[in-house]
Amino acid sequence: MTRLLGDAFVRRLHRLLRPVRLGSLGRTTPLSQHWGFDRGTPIDRYYIERFLETHRSDIRGRVLEVRNTAYTARFGQDVESRDVVDVDRANPDATIVADLAAADDMRSDQFDCFILTQTLQFIYDTRAVLRHVHRILRPRGVALVTVPCVSRIAPRYGLMSDYWRFTAASCSTLFAEVFGAAHVTVRSHGNVLAGIAFLTGLAREELRQGDLDADDPYFPLIITVRAVKRDPTAGEAPA
Repeated sequence: MTRLLGDAFVRRLHRLLRPVRLGSLGRTTPLSQHWGFDRGTPIDRYYIERFLETHRSDIRGRVLEVRNTAYTARFGQDVESRDVVDVDRANPDATIVADLAAADDMRSDQFDCFILTQTLQFIYDTRAVLRHVHRILRPRGVALVTVPCVSRIAPRYGLMSDYWRFTAASCSTLFAEVFGAAHVTVRSHGNVLAGIAFLTGLAREELRQGDLDADDPYFPLIITVRAVKRDPTAGEAPA
C-alpha cells in the first residue's frame, strides 16, 4: 500500500511539474460546427486530396463519383465521360440514381474508375456496396476509396444514419473479400494532433505541413483504399 501511495504521489508530482495547457482546446464544444470549412480547409480533405493526387493516372476513361464530379474535374486525366451516382433524386448532377447497397440495376463492367470518398460510413450494408463497386468496374478498373477512422457524427444525415468508422485492418479484410488481397492497397493517414485538430474543427491551414505529413498508423484520421478489379485474361498480377 505504501508503495502504491508513493507511486501515485510521484505521478501527481510529474503532472504538477509538467502541467498540460489546453489553451483554446480546453472546451467541450468544437471551434467549428462545420468541419473547419468556416476557418479554411477541413483537415481530412488534405489527406483525401493527397491520395487522389497520388493516383491521378487511375482517374481516366469513364469515371463515376458520388454526388458531384468535383474530384474527377480536379484530378482526372484522359477522362472520357463523367457520371454521378446519388440516392437523392433531387440532385441535379446525378446521372445515376441508386442505392449503392442495392444497385442491381447498374450495368456491370462499365466504369474505369470509381471515386468513392467519405461515403461508406453512411451505408449500413458495406459488403453489399463493395460487391456492386467491384461488379460495375471494368476489368483493371480502379476504386479509389476513403473512409473515416476518426470523425464526429455528420449532422447532415443525423444520429441514426452515420453507421461506421473504419481501420486499416477492417478495410484490408473487407476489400480483399471482393477484390482479392493482391489487388488491394490500404493506407492510414494522420496522427494524434491531426485527429484532435479535426475533431475540434481546426482547418488545414492552421497546422504546419510537417504536422500533417506525420502519419502514425496507431492514430489514423482516415483510411484510403486503392482496389483494382482483376482482368481474368491477364492472370493474377498484383494491383
